[in-house]
Amino acid sequence: MEMEGILPIAYLATLVALLGVLAWLIARQIIKGRQLESVISDLQPKLEKEKGEAQDYYELASVYLKKKLYAKSISELQKAIKAGGENMPEIYNALGYAYFAQQQFDLSIKNYKEAIERQPDYVIALNNLGHAYEKKKLLPQAIEVYDKALSLNPKNDIAKRRLDSLRKRVTTTPNK
Repeated sequence: MEMEGILPIAYLATLVALLGVLAWLIARQIIKGRQLESVISDLQPKLEKEKGEAQDYYELASVYLKKKLYAKSISELQKAIKAGGENMPEIYNALGYAYFAQQQFDLSIKNYKEAIERQPDYVIALNNLGHAYEKKKLLPQAIEVYDKALSLNPKNDIAKRRLDSLRKRVTTTPNK
């Protein structure tokens, strides 16, 4: 008799817990969306009225990247480059990412290389460059870049994983 009363309560408790988790996830997404929109509503009018600094354009472009508005992001990143500034490697890396997301791999490679030229130990840009080389099926170049990333940061899990995968593909590919 006791089991008959416990089972519905267990089901109900599970349902309430699932609904609570779902509500938390939805609330978190709404808060993130509002934060992004707040940045856009602050920066966009400012940059339309006056010439901004590279950091302003970069910040706006970063929001556009998060919202997957790649064309707008590219436009703002190009303005950031024209404005100059301290964080140029990050700007070029973000520009490479925006082009990569649009499958414009040659442009992404060009921008990742520019980021690395400006900051040779920029491991994130190296990882991104390796990934772009993979998409272009330039496996030897990808391996070389991941090797360099690992030499700079031996704990780089992304480069380790991608390098292992590439080496397996290269050694198991039959010669034609």
